[in-house]
Amino acid sequence: MPAYSLDQCWKLARIIVAALACALLCACSSVRLAYNNLPTVTWWWLDGYVDLDATQSPRVREALAQLLDWHRRNELPKFVALLQRAQALAPDTLTPEQVCAFSDEIRDRLLAFAVRAEAPGATLALSLGDDQLQHLQRKYAKVNEAWRKDWLALDPEQRQDKRFDQMLDRYEDFYGPLDASQRELLRRLVAASAFSAERMDAQRRLRQQEALALLRGLRAAPPSSADTQAALNAYVQRIAYPPPGPWRDYQQALSVEGCRNLAALHNATTASQRERAARRLRDYENDVRQLAAS
Repeated sequence: MPAYSLDQCWKLARIIVAALACALLCACSSVRLAYNNLPTVTWWWLDGYVDLDATQSPRVREALAQLLDWHRRNELPKFVALLQRAQALAPDTLTPEQVCAFSDEIRDRLLAFAVRAEAPGATLALSLGDDQLQHLQRKYAKVNEAWRKDWLALDPEQRQDKRFDQMLDRYEDFYGPLDASQRELLRRLVAASAFSAERMDAQRRLRQQEALALLRGLRAAPPSSADTQAALNAYVQRIAYPPPGPWRDYQQALSVEGCRNLAALHNATTASQRERAARRLRDYENDVRQLAAS
């Protein structure tokens, strides 16, 4: 029952886990609606990357449903526990270490799903034809062009403004309107960020080339399903835990920065804003409980 190929496997894991993880950090709304629609939405997303054929398509739909069922039964209770702990912390001040602890747990949940998808992903990877790999390459080119327009074409000041607007929307959805001093704090944090659109773009392109090379290698000399799954696991692990070097240093710097910034913004909120955040977390917990029970 094929599901996902290489690069798509990790991205799909992010999509599914993000539907719940963002309840902790990004303040998504309509969690139940988004989660229940994931099989359909994800099928369209995956088809856009590899142009699934008539044989692959029904198997992918079945595998998506089975993966989400596994996630509902095995992972949602863990998100309930995370949300409960977040509620307990919401009224108090936070340390960057506390925020990072939550971030690490969310990464673990993301990785658990990616590993679960490796076996069906290996089956799909072995079934991809030359035309589909060319389709994937063209899709990557379109995605890269969109990234260029969204980020690389902007000057530094425009990039800061865009990141500020994005973060402001997330925080205000969670805490309610930020006052002038809170907005100024957020703007300072964005201005001091280590974020680099160029570095992100370079790493994305490298991952794309690695995925294409691996898939073409499978096409040229198909190994066993077990060998393909091992190769997929190695790819996923490299993304989750990059080897020592500049990219891992950059990723770690951004992670520490994100924890520090979230703690700083939370600690600058008022009692009423924190109460709003706690209510949102309770609502998300109720949503997740209902999802797990359905």
